[in-house]
Amino acid sequence: MNHEHGMEGMAPTSQSTNGTSGMHHHNMMMMHMTFFWGNIAEILFSGWPGRRGASMYALALIFIFVLAFLVEWLSHSRLIKLLGEGSSNVLAGVVQTLLHAIRVGLAYLVMLAVMSFNGGVFLMAVAGHALGFLLFGSRVFKKSTEMFLDDNTSDPPPMAC
Repeated sequence: MNHEHGMEGMAPTSQSTNGTSGMHHHNMMMMHMTFFWGNIAEILFSGWPGRRGASMYALALIFIFVLAFLVEWLSHSRLIKLLGEGSSNVLAGVVQTLLHAIRVGLAYLVMLAVMSFNGGVFLMAVAGHALGFLLFGSRVFKKSTEMFLDDNTSDPPPMAC
């Protein structure tokens, strides 16, 4: 049974001062700490996509792209207006909080996927954020009157670093 989990090319751990290895390969999984290329990777879940082939890896990349795209859509959505003018502030606040929680959860999933250090995952996450921002956050598809009439560009406030 292979306990290396697709990490065969990694350098061995350094020796400690007492001559023992710092990590036992049988008890712990090694993790990449630099970007790598390849379709044998674990993204978000143990064994997924793993060694299931290029088609499963492609599905994982599409999944990460969609997650990043949804984060941007939620960051620039105006779903509260769908409730109507007569809705209470409490209902609007609860919906806004739920949208924020969903957006943060999806953003953390994208972050965890990027922490797999797979180059393809990183590129798809950036591409999903970029396309989502282009479609929903940039001025490309907005009418000039929309930009000047509303100060609020989204329901949940945009993420800030």
